[in-house]
Amino acid sequence: MTAFSPFGTTLWYATAAPAPHTDVLMGSVKADVCIVGAGYAGLTTALELARAGVNVVVLEREEAGFGGSGRNAGHCTPTFTHYSLPELRRMLGEPWAERLIERQTRANDRVSAMIRDYQIDCEWVQNGYVMGAPHKGAIDAIRHKVETYNAVGANTRFVNRDEVAEITGSPRFLGGWLHEEAGHLNPLGYARGLARAVLQEGAKIFTGSAAISCDRNAGGGWRVATEKGHVIADKVIFTTGAYTVGGWPKLDRTFKIQRVFVAATQILPEEIRRSVLPRNTTIHDGRGDIYVYKYNAEGRIVASMFPMGRRGRDMAYTRQVMSERLKWLHPQIREDIRWDYFWFGELDMQYRTVPRLYDLAPGVAALTGLSGRGVPTGSMLGSILSEWALGIPQNELALKLEPLTSAPFYMAFAPALTLRYYRLRDNIKTRLSGAPMPPHA
Repeated sequence: MTAFSPFGTTLWYATAAPAPHTDVLMGSVKADVCIVGAGYAGLTTALELARAGVNVVVLEREEAGFGGSGRNAGHCTPTFTHYSLPELRRMLGEPWAERLIERQTRANDRVSAMIRDYQIDCEWVQNGYVMGAPHKGAIDAIRHKVETYNAVGANTRFVNRDEVAEITGSPRFLGGWLHEEAGHLNPLGYARGLARAVLQEGAKIFTGSAAISCDRNAGGGWRVATEKGHVIADKVIFTTGAYTVGGWPKLDRTFKIQRVFVAATQILPEEIRRSVLPRNTTIHDGRGDIYVYKYNAEGRIVASMFPMGRRGRDMAYTRQVMSERLKWLHPQIREDIRWDYFWFGELDMQYRTVPRLYDLAPGVAALTGLSGRGVPTGSMLGSILSEWALGIPQNELALKLEPLTSAPFYMAFAPALTLRYYRLRDNIKTRLSGAPMPPHA
């Protein structure tokens, strides 16, 4: 029941709607804007520009959605990870923080509109997201999220123990944060649907066409070379993220890789689905060492975690950890859990965990550092990158243009150490509060 593909043994490759037809770039083409990378950020940028009448060419080394856009777990929750909104304001300063907060927290409006307007077949449901409170110490933090996110227009609320149990089907949470606007989807199906929309709007996508170099063109503008052709463009945007290979010197040094794994169960019986995630929401177990899960359209639970120690290396042990955590969260699951699909993805991590927009040269920009907020973040970035390409003044953009900067050396190990710290912190707080401990915590 696995699908062997360039994506690995992914559920999404087995179930996504087919990709639109695209060709390898042969010879020379001209464009106003050349976009390198056909993930969410690149495709939504191309879509925005094409709708504005701009001549756009997209180059992709593999196929649309090949990177993180086709491998993620399919959660679409328009929030920030790691940093609270007040922390973001202190870190980014104004007006940058408020502009980015507005784009991110309204990202699902854009996702929903694109899926509706272009009839994208991607299992989209907008049934909300719940972050559980696994111990008493988590409740104040959740209430703070409700207050700060609602202050910027989000539709969220605190739910008590009884309501969170009703929504999730789990007795393990003391309360929770319900984000009403969150959703989930088939991420590869969404990427392919965006590619189809880009083509529909008149832009060109060339797959199997890796950008080898980007140099000034003798006649003006830039020449982006591939193995069998090149694009002459006035402006160039790199949106290759964690899957950056060449194209511009040292762009792949602007982030460090953090691996994540995703797995999908067998199709669960209807009687289980009536009591486990009965509202088809996305669930975050509330721990820093996260376990996030939801259903796909077939009724498989799709869950994700980060590798740690044996977890992620020893596959039998990893499946055991995931099964026992799921059954602990939902004691009503009495049958054996079989993980039919199991795959890895890579995140382009930044210490700020927000995207970075780099000014590479006059008319050339790059964006990396989504840090795991792929679906909503990648979808809203198209509006920012298209504004840059259309000549909106730098001081009016929602991301500040920066010089190319390598990620600090400690980012090679900081995310893993942070996960271990979160795990220890949560275990201490759980024991102090008298709450039950999950297996393998």
